[in-house]
Amino acid sequence: MRLSRSLAPATVVALCLVFSLPYDASPHARVKTREAAVSKPFGAECRVGVHGSRVVAYCHNPYADTDRVRLHIECDRWWDLDTDGASVDAGPARTVRLTGRCWKEVRSAWVSHQQV
Repeated sequence: MRLSRSLAPATVVALCLVFSLPYDASPHARVKTREAAVSKPFGAECRVGVHGSRVVAYCHNPYADTDRVRLHIECDRWWDLDTDGASVDAGPARTVRLTGRCWKEVRSAWVSHQQV
């Protein structure tokens, strides 16, 4: 019983200190600046198709900035090597074709984007 009686005043003091913090000292969410909220659109639209062991991706960039795209392929078999294709620049209003393959089945394929 003595332990709970000795902790009660300490708990009340701790709560009073927390609630008496100035407003600027309390944590708050960051507010985005106007420049960050009005960012330019970026990124090519890519369509990836798997046909057996072959992968074909078409990426079209409708924006003014160049998008560097790269095809990544994960093969299904443990002995089949996963591949990361070469980077290709998709310029404004351009469509690029990316290809790759596995020896057997394809588990997954995706395209990564990098702003140039």
